[in-house]
Amino acid sequence: MAAKPITSPVPVSWYPTLSVFMLAIGLVLTASFFIYETTSSRKSRSLAKELTTAAVASFFLGFGSLFLLLASGVFV
Repeated sequence: MAAKPITSPVPVSWYPTLSVFMLAIGLVLTASFFIYETTSSRKSRSLAKELTTAAVASFFLGFGSLFLLLASGVFV
């Protein structure tokens, strides 16, 4: 039985577009996190909102960075 080559589930031509959009979403969420932290008082902050915003921003920034590396030819 011949082995099948490993291929990407995402077309290579989509890498730059995915990188731009995911990094933009991640940066907007990061900015909203910082704005929330600086404008709310300590007593009115919500840990769940902070963790959710930080986790989603981290997800988008992580995958955006991955697609940026892949688009520039650094295969990780």
